[in-house]
Amino acid sequence: MEAVVERARSVRRKAPTAKRRIVIAFGGNASYPPTIKGLASEQLSLMAEACRHLVQIIRAGHQLVLTHGNGPVVGNILFRMARTAAELPPMPMDICVAHSQGGMGYMLQQTLCDVLHHEGVDRVVTSVVTQVEVDPADPAFTHPTKPVGRFFSREDANRLADEQQWQFVEDSGRGYRRVVPSPEPLRIVELRAVHALLDAGVIPITVGGGGIPVTRDAEGCLHGVSAVIDKDLSSAMLAAELGAETLVMLTGVDRVAVDFGKPTQRAIDRMTVAEARQHAADGQFPPGSMGPKIDAALRYLEHGGKEVIVTSIDCLHRAIQGTAGTRIVP
Repeated sequence: MEAVVERARSVRRKAPTAKRRIVIAFGGNASYPPTIKGLASEQLSLMAEACRHLVQIIRAGHQLVLTHGNGPVVGNILFRMARTAAELPPMPMDICVAHSQGGMGYMLQQTLCDVLHHEGVDRVVTSVVTQVEVDPADPAFTHPTKPVGRFFSREDANRLADEQQWQFVEDSGRGYRRVVPSPEPLRIVELRAVHALLDAGVIPITVGGGGIPVTRDAEGCLHGVSAVIDKDLSSAMLAAELGAETLVMLTGVDRVAVDFGKPTQRAIDRMTVAEARQHAADGQFPPGSMGPKIDAALRYLEHGGKEVIVTSIDCLHRAIQGTAGTRIVP
């Protein structure tokens, strides 16, 4: 125990003075795109490539907090349980979110540690199993809208709906996907632990998959609920509560665009909150595309945030320097 305490003190003494506190939100597809089979080796390889983009930012003296999505992974966990339900009791959804959070956090933590070691950077990285409180009366619980997991044919969707009481929606002509409730995040239960890790110079990985959804009863005890919380909304709330100067949301495109997919498509380098609101009102950021990220960005900026960057992992370092990506400011 004394050795552990001394190690913690040593880490705290070495904690650098950060130039900027930055929350970086990785999308679930960053480590699990639809083009892979789903092997752990594939995911680790993709994570290693992503983590290499973080080294320059860490070396520059910025203090990082990492979050990640879990959409494809938690969907596969649910599907595996559906296939084995006759032999093994299925776990509730909050446990499935915890499984995805722990597994993806472990892989990201290990990969970043290995990349930093290879680059000669002495930093500690750790994952926090993070609960996020939601309102049990949130209307999302009666109107599930969040797609999770793989696409199914109409026949398979009908069968699973009968067998598992799942709800499905048709998704842009690509098939049917299960939908689950996606309530608003209210507070991050382990926020003090994240603060403590940052004070000790540790790079925390937190609110994975948007956080494990929980509600609090009249006695103050927490209980898991069947839902998935939007990762970008939780990341925005985290960034605001940590006093982070920058929130970065990584996506599949280098910059936000208006008139996306049209001959008049135009990439945006910088926009204000007012301009973002106007574009959203004009229907430029649909719910199934850039809409949730813009919504999360505006919430963060309304709560004191200084800037939001939306970009791809390949442009991350240049975006932090101000030469790439889309920057949203108050």
